[in-house]
Amino acid sequence: MNPKSKLYDKIRIPPRSRRGRPEAEPPRCEHPGCSEPGPHRAPKGRHEEGRFWQFCIDHVREYNQSYNYFAGMSDSAILSYQKDAMIGHRPTWKMGENAASGKRRPQQKAEEVFIDPFNLFDDAGVKKPRKKAEPEGPRVGALAQKAYETLSLEIGSDSATIRLRYKELVKRFHPDANGGDRSLEDRLREIIHAYNTLKAAGLA
Repeated sequence: MNPKSKLYDKIRIPPRSRRGRPEAEPPRCEHPGCSEPGPHRAPKGRHEEGRFWQFCIDHVREYNQSYNYFAGMSDSAILSYQKDAMIGHRPTWKMGENAASGKRRPQQKAEEVFIDPFNLFDDAGVKKPRKKAEPEGPRVGALAQKAYETLSLEIGSDSATIRLRYKELVKRFHPDANGGDRSLEDRLREIIHAYNTLKAAGLA
C-alpha cells in the first residue's frame, strides 16, 4: 500500500485517547493538606508490605528522605531480621530432624547413606572401609593365552613347568614315538609354536 495515498489516511486508526475513552485521572496526593495529583507510590512500611501511599513529586521526595524500614527496632532485632532475610524468612530445622514432629530421625551409618564406589570422597568426608584388592594374575596377551591353552597349562605357570610340559608333549606326539605315524604332526607343530611364543614373550 502506498502510504502517501488518500485512502491510507482514511483507514488509519486514531490513538486510544481519541476513541472516546476518558483517561483515568491520577489519584490525589495523600499528604495532609495537599490537593496536587499523586501519581508516585511510596511504601507504607514494615508489616504493610505491598501497600503504598500516593504522593505528588515534592511529598514523595520528602517521604523518601525520612523513610526507615527498621524504625523502632532494636539492634538485635535488626541483626535477626537480616539473618532471616538470607533464607527468605522461611522456617528451618537441623539436619536429621523431622520438620513435622520435631523428633530426630534414627542415625544411620555413613556407609548406608552414601555409597562411594570409586573412593572419590575419602579425603573429603567420612571414610568407609575399603575392600581388599583381590590379587590379580599376570597379564598376558591373546597369543600367550592361546599358547598356554595349547600346552594345557594355567596362565602364569613358571618357566620350569612350561619346559617340562613341552618336552612331555613333544615326546608324546613326535612321529618317532608313534612308530613313524605322521598323522599327529599338526598337533606337534601347534605345541612347538606355542612354546616358541611363550619363550619369545620371556615366559618360558
